[in-house]
Amino acid sequence: MPSTLRTNGYPSRRQGFRSGRPGRPGPSAARRLSSWLNRNRRLAVALLLCAAAGIAVQQLTPAPAHTVTALAAARDLPAGAALSSNEVMAVRVPPGMIPAGAFTDAAAVDGKNLAAPLRKGQLISDTQLLGPGLLAGTAPGSAAVPLRMADPSSIQLVAPGQLVNIVMTNGTDYGQSAESTVLADAVPVLWTSGHGGQAGQWLGTGETEGLIVVAADPDQARRLAGSSTQGKLFFVLVGGQG
Repeated sequence: MPSTLRTNGYPSRRQGFRSGRPGRPGPSAARRLSSWLNRNRRLAVALLLCAAAGIAVQQLTPAPAHTVTALAAARDLPAGAALSSNEVMAVRVPPGMIPAGAFTDAAAVDGKNLAAPLRKGQLISDTQLLGPGLLAGTAPGSAAVPLRMADPSSIQLVAPGQLVNIVMTNGTDYGQSAESTVLADAVPVLWTSGHGGQAGQWLGTGETEGLIVVAADPDQARRLAGSSTQGKLFFVLVGGQG
């Protein structure tokens, strides 16, 4: 037998290697991570910067705002245009941007006429259509009074929103000077046939040539009612009241 197998009862150096004596322990996870970071320092810095930027963006980005549907003009529209599905579009806007009287259903405005021009994207409300909505903001008891001017061509000189005095002349006999009476002072014009072009649902289907509609308080409305049968009506443009 070989004499090198045992020495004093202890395994020889050669036997120790063969018997699988435990070697040095492997690197720990922390050491492996440290080693990786040392080798990939730039990549690690880039990853940390990306993570920080993502967190900052998430914190600074506001939550999606709540929106609701409203109707707006699909293109530039002139006064008097009859609305249909081709002239309106649904838009999403924050609730605080919707004015009182705004429309959300296209069926509600179908066939109605604009009292004033609209720009593309402008929201549509009842104050922009022929009808009672034109009296929004006027004093309680105000009425919309249609008047037929003696000179229809003069309608082209006035537009909705302007203030006018309504004057009646009743001098009809030859050789007599006409007497003029101011029936209403500084009443706002709501609609004119010259700018609207169509009567729409508010004024009915009668002849509209020479017609204007003004907002009048109860006393003015009583004086204006039926005045076109008592004399010739004219308007005078006036400035804003202080």
